[in-house]
Amino acid sequence: MIVLPRYTNTIQQAREATLRDDLVQMRKMLDQYASDKGRLPQSLEELVSAGYLRDIPIDPITGERDWVIVTGEDTVSAEGGQGVTDVCSASPDTASDGSSYNDCSKW
Repeated sequence: MIVLPRYTNTIQQAREATLRDDLVQMRKMLDQYASDKGRLPQSLEELVSAGYLRDIPIDPITGERDWVIVTGEDTVSAEGGQGVTDVCSASPDTASDGSSYNDCSKW
């Protein structure tokens, strides 16, 4: 009886750690792409095709490649336009700290 809640908590903490790591890496690659290319990418697939990511990771919370893409003004490009500015989990669930997984400002 005591082991099951601990196991469940450990699994959730591992998923949350993986989510943090995946988001950090994807955000770094968004920044690197913008720095190298002088513009924001239009999608995560563009990061893969340009070699910045090997593959789009699976969201450890949803178990799918269903990331929420945040687009905004491309302040990097001289031409302007829109591009991917952030990425978040698509899960509406609540994390162990009470925040929502899909809150980009938290994760």
